[in-house]
Amino acid sequence: MLAVAALLWARSLPAQRLGTVTGIVSDSSGLPLLGAEVTVDSADVRTITDVDGAFRLGGIPFGTRTLRARRLGFAPARMTVEVAQGVEASATVRLKSVAIPLPTVVVRPARMNYTGRLAGYYERLERKTGGYFITRDQIDKESTRLLGQLLQHVPGVTAVRGRGGITGIRLRGRTCWPLVWIDGTPMPSGEVDLDSFSPTSIHGIELYLGSTTAPAKYIYTRDVSSCGTILIWSRGPDTDPITSTPTPAVDLETIVSQASVFNADQVDTKATLDTSKGFRLDFPPSLYAAGVPGLVIAEFVVDSEGHIEDGTLGIVSSTAPLFTEAVRLALENAAYVPATKDGHRVRQFVQQPFEFSVNRQGKDR
Repeated sequence: MLAVAALLWARSLPAQRLGTVTGIVSDSSGLPLLGAEVTVDSADVRTITDVDGAFRLGGIPFGTRTLRARRLGFAPARMTVEVAQGVEASATVRLKSVAIPLPTVVVRPARMNYTGRLAGYYERLERKTGGYFITRDQIDKESTRLLGQLLQHVPGVTAVRGRGGITGIRLRGRTCWPLVWIDGTPMPSGEVDLDSFSPTSIHGIELYLGSTTAPAKYIYTRDVSSCGTILIWSRGPDTDPITSTPTPAVDLETIVSQASVFNADQVDTKATLDTSKGFRLDFPPSLYAAGVPGLVIAEFVVDSEGHIEDGTLGIVSSTAPLFTEAVRLALENAAYVPATKDGHRVRQFVQQPFEFSVNRQGKDR
């Protein structure tokens, strides 16, 4: 309904006098905030930030406008923006946290036991010996449309045009095509059109520039592998979250304001994670193999029995969707020691940070 009202309001104004504001909402440290409400001029136009803390507001009249941002657990902020013709106004808003988070839960595995179809890839990626690796994180950050363009960033790789206009590559100045493997299956019949593979479908790439530097199981024959080897691993259910980012099914701000749920500063003893109940938080294998640390801040309501109330789980901020998924799965079976107030167990609104630390030489905590 809000979107419809904003659209009708925008259409009532002269089209030539309407502009756009884009920006980012983050916390004091610069961590992007999901689910912050951003409004312009007394909520006439509004939107909600995405997982990257980004927002975009259109249909805003030219001139000096007041932009406001707010989110549960943070002090609201406001700033002025200049909206003019021919240029998008931009704004960076930082909100100061007023919630008292629980102690950070840290997962720091000393080693990882990889399983499944990508086990070998993850093991080699972690060791980073013998080949050149392009990780999913790099692929997503590059945001290239064609695989050939992505591979040209690798030292010793040159793109060529083959018969029929296909895109091939040559490794270290060789004149013949490398052997390409797709999910462990060789394609030795001839030049492979690498641009037929969308980068957004690829989970990881390994390039071995020599004739014998590839893992033994991927040296098809010495002659076929003499021009180098490329291993391409696709994305699938075992590499991507199976659900979207959790969002509360209830209005947390409303139930907190009604005093039926207490903040951390309103209770005598805060809710705490009950680690004696076998809480398990797994580090996503692909991110551990790539050496990527992460942080997720979750929010939810812990009831008077120490359970996370259905429909209250949401994400304040996350550095990667796979970390978000790991936290969601862990919280499905989590137990808490409930908060108390005036000698009674009560419901508490909780912000809980989860840190994923790469420390392959250390010990588990």
